[in-house]
Amino acid sequence: MGVHGGRRQGRTAAADRVSRETVGTLPGSAPGSPGTARSGDTRPIRVCLVAPSLREPGGQSIQAARLARGLRQLGVVVGFVPIDPRLPGPLQLLQRVRYLRTVVTSLQYVWDLLVSLARCDIVHVFSASYFSFILAPTPAVLLNYRSGEAEDHLRRWRRTAIPIMRLVDALVVPSGYLVDVFARVGLRARAIANVVDFDQFRFRERRPLRPVFLSNRNFEAHYNVACVLRAFARIQRRYPDARLLVAGDGKERGALERLAHQLNLRNAEFLGRVRPDRMPSLYDAADVYLNAPDIDNMPGSILEAFASGLPVVTTDAGGIPYMVRDGENGLIVPRGDDAGMAAAALRVLTDPSLAERLSSCAIEECRRKYSPDAVLREWHSLYQGLVTYSDAPAAELTARPGSLR
Repeated sequence: MGVHGGRRQGRTAAADRVSRETVGTLPGSAPGSPGTARSGDTRPIRVCLVAPSLREPGGQSIQAARLARGLRQLGVVVGFVPIDPRLPGPLQLLQRVRYLRTVVTSLQYVWDLLVSLARCDIVHVFSASYFSFILAPTPAVLLNYRSGEAEDHLRRWRRTAIPIMRLVDALVVPSGYLVDVFARVGLRARAIANVVDFDQFRFRERRPLRPVFLSNRNFEAHYNVACVLRAFARIQRRYPDARLLVAGDGKERGALERLAHQLNLRNAEFLGRVRPDRMPSLYDAADVYLNAPDIDNMPGSILEAFASGLPVVTTDAGGIPYMVRDGENGLIVPRGDDAGMAAAALRVLTDPSLAERLSSCAIEECRRKYSPDAVLREWHSLYQGLVTYSDAPAAELTARPGSLR
């Protein structure tokens, strides 16, 4: 993919605007600091993150916030444009009107992007807003695709999604699973893992293991929290006093609460949506993590469970087998198999050596592969490469490593 005379056209818009919803704009780094654009350059790299805001925390917004904090420590100037901006003052009333809120929110989002094009070197676009990079020219565009529904997306929108994705300067995904998915349609992606905040999530040994379980996926059909409830009903036949902490919210909430009633579950606590700063205390309160999605990629919640010392019992959806190895750092059961999930949970409860081996392997791997230092080094190296390539004279360019073309 060329630049300057041969550079691709129609790149994304971006911004490093600061608002109440932003991750923040940072001071410049000192000359020669790790955050500078190139060796010997005194100007820091300027990166704009385009991602969901933290108003309703989800996997993408949490990862964006963690990435911004880490980049700040490296001296990178970080800006943020939320894909779900809140309108100022009385105009927020418009966002309460069905259909109209979609229009006004989209207009605000596009405006925020367009007014800030010249303020960044790299636009780091989280996949919820990947289409935005065709709006206008920017120095370099990095698409960070994170959805576990990639195969369905590429199949349904093959004629539009793939050509658009070929316009970006780098396609980055959080797992080897998505690298393989994109390779099957001729797109080259690079894997940079999610990051775990070890200052938030503290490892605790659990001896003995109590029958206290945690589920914290949003109440959407593809996360199949119903499977967790059915598994817990089976567990309670063996451990009548077992507890299940259910954190999350979504359109399936009513159906899940009715199912819990139908199953006569005891000690199943629906906690609602939990703020990210309260989530570590939930992991600390539980002893086993249950996860039963039908579709997934690389759930940050599993990494948080690893970091907190909880043995993980999960289904084999999407990219999960790329991060959880059955019998080594967790237990895996087939999707939708509530009986298998209950049996696996009972295994870790009744076999202390297994539980200890799983959690020890998980935390060791977590510290090695998903620590902020390891992940941020990869992001910063990629940013430096993109900026250096974009600023090179056209006559000096060869094919950029990782180019999609």
